[in-house]
Amino acid sequence: MEIILELKNVTKTFGGIKAVDNVSISFTKGGITGLIGPNGAGKTTIFNLISGLYKPDTGEIYFKGIRIDQLPPHKIAQLGIGRLFQDIRVFNKLTVLENVLIAIPNQVGEKFYEGVFLRKKLIQTEQKNIFLAEQLLEFVNLIDKKNVLAENLSYGQQKLLSIARLLAMGSELLLLDEPTAGVHPALIKSILELIKSLSAMGKTIIFIEHNINVVLEIADWVYLLDEGKIAAFGEPDEVLHDEVTKEVYLGV
Repeated sequence: MEIILELKNVTKTFGGIKAVDNVSISFTKGGITGLIGPNGAGKTTIFNLISGLYKPDTGEIYFKGIRIDQLPPHKIAQLGIGRLFQDIRVFNKLTVLENVLIAIPNQVGEKFYEGVFLRKKLIQTEQKNIFLAEQLLEFVNLIDKKNVLAENLSYGQQKLLSIARLLAMGSELLLLDEPTAGVHPALIKSILELIKSLSAMGKTIIFIEHNINVVLEIADWVYLLDEGKIAAFGEPDEVLHDEVTKEVYLGV
């Protein structure tokens, strides 16, 4: 299986505390991998390291064979890594459609002279981008909300919109931080089906989740983290019934 992302002996320390302690993990292309563990286990720190918000003290991170651990976040995003934050980050005063359109990279018209001298190309590109944005909204079941302001969506719908924005960016690997947390139960199923559809399309998913039922339903592989280290790894049912998991994470 093709390895798309790899962390090699990565360590990150804050004030003498090792949030991530010599962690080595590989993620396969098209797979769905869950990161579980108690609060403070290092899950979000790993996401921050992958996305470039933090730099590792030691170790290396590779995406599609390219070393990324010293790159700025926007460069990492341009390579194809997108992130869904736990606190939703959409443009509340823009419509749902506009939120997706603004995420499409390399648009004609971003430079002043293009809007003046490339008017025809600008119009053609805008039409093409609108078509793409509407396709993505159809995919995440928000097409009927395209003209609604993002602030008027439910919390779960804003998460769906955020995923559509990541797809508009061309992300190949999606980091999803608690994708179902705070979401109405009626929408959780839609989000999980969407994640499985993305995997079937060849997208790679890494997610943090505290809902064990969600982990069991969608994860191909699970890493249990504790005090910055990998405490267990395997298939979901195997890991969640492991004695270490029961002691460290489930408290039984």
